[in-house]
Amino acid sequence: MAGLEELSREELIALVERLLESNAKLTERVKQLERQVSRNSANSSMPPSADDLPGRATPAAKPAKRADRKRGKQKGAPGSAMSWAVPDTTVPHRPSGNCGCGADLAFAEDLGVERSHQVHDLPEVRLTVWQHDVHRVRCACGTEHLGSLPDEVPDSPLSYGPNLRSLVVYLLVYQHVPVQRCVQLIADLTGGKGPSGGFVHGMLTRCARAVNEVVAVIRSLITMAHVAGFDETTLRVGPAGSRRRYVLSASTETATVYHLGGRDLDSFADAGILPGFAGIAVHDRYSNYFHSRWENLAGHQACVAHLLRDFADAAETYPDEHWPKQAQRALRGLIKAWHQAREKRLAEIDPRVSGPLITEFDNAVKVGISRVPRVPGPPSSTAQRPGRELLEFCRDRQGDVLRFNGDTRVWPTNNISERNLRPTKTQQKISGRLTSEDITQDRLNIRSYIDTARKQGVNVMTALRQAITGNPWQPALPPPI
Repeated sequence: MAGLEELSREELIALVERLLESNAKLTERVKQLERQVSRNSANSSMPPSADDLPGRATPAAKPAKRADRKRGKQKGAPGSAMSWAVPDTTVPHRPSGNCGCGADLAFAEDLGVERSHQVHDLPEVRLTVWQHDVHRVRCACGTEHLGSLPDEVPDSPLSYGPNLRSLVVYLLVYQHVPVQRCVQLIADLTGGKGPSGGFVHGMLTRCARAVNEVVAVIRSLITMAHVAGFDETTLRVGPAGSRRRYVLSASTETATVYHLGGRDLDSFADAGILPGFAGIAVHDRYSNYFHSRWENLAGHQACVAHLLRDFADAAETYPDEHWPKQAQRALRGLIKAWHQAREKRLAEIDPRVSGPLITEFDNAVKVGISRVPRVPGPPSSTAQRPGRELLEFCRDRQGDVLRFNGDTRVWPTNNISERNLRPTKTQQKISGRLTSEDITQDRLNIRSYIDTARKQGVNVMTALRQAITGNPWQPALPPPI
């Protein structure tokens, strides 16, 4: 390239125009990259675990707790402290030795217990071997009869009992312990040799087969519910490079079911809830939930927690604007009013409380719409300014944003579903890529059974033992209307 002093005026103008165009592209690229690294769990749907990634902006510090709220257990919250119990074993502690007078205290008169101390502890774990001898007898008439084994005893000469088998499934599915560590843990606990890795892994299929009918009942109960939360998360399953799989969940306050599939409409249908669901669906605004294929849906409730994070993103993008914080303030006030109405068992939030907050939210959305204009162009290929699509959703679907105000049975957030899916990510972090889709679905079916039992106040080990012995726990049916 010739020196600048050798260029004509026209050539210099053309060069400057090219540089300005290139600079504009680079500036836009820098803005995009800065926006990407600014994503965190406070202003997007990213998990908190991603906040520590290199170069990632950490969430802003949360405001300090209210001064009137003390640390520790809150008034009315259930306690977990030990309580005095009927002892299984009582150990007397009498004085020993001789009295000052020389008499042996072993023969002193017992005046009663001065004080008692209870120690709550687990017994030492050891493997107990039960030998079941099947006897043959001969009647006086000469007819021979053979005894029979109980249902919980397999016909094989050597086997593990229901307690150990239940522990294996509990460790694998509920505590996410890998197979070989499960073998070692049981061996360490019992002071002997643990079961084989093949036996431990095989318990997943056996237990899943035992709870399949219960999972079908759970799916039916969720389908009949008035409100259910739906969520999905990625899971690495199958060989490396295979298509991405998703765990789809459907949850109520008393039941949960999981399905392994994709994020497409057919997978949503195969999960078995949405095609027949006639209640209110609480979700994260993913477009598939609004599809006309779900013709029985009574309505939607957009997760307000997601909305709050999106408005937090808008507040960071437009720091001089007041409408993002105004919308957040109104939504948080409505959530607080919802909790208060639920505590009082009210069917809806008092309009005198919700009315001003809804007006404040509506005004914030209107101002935002006027300050963030739409970029013209085809919707499928035109990227909109940050916050524009959020504002349009809140304007066009206000009923799906604020439905919880008129029906306190509807949750304002989908936190129940998100909490239910978190163990899936824990499993992935521990085990990495899961090799088999069938075994992964077995895990999810067992998890559906366990989570529903726990939600209904049933001890997990008891529910697993019942399933292992062929008499699985059944969820309570809703009262007739």
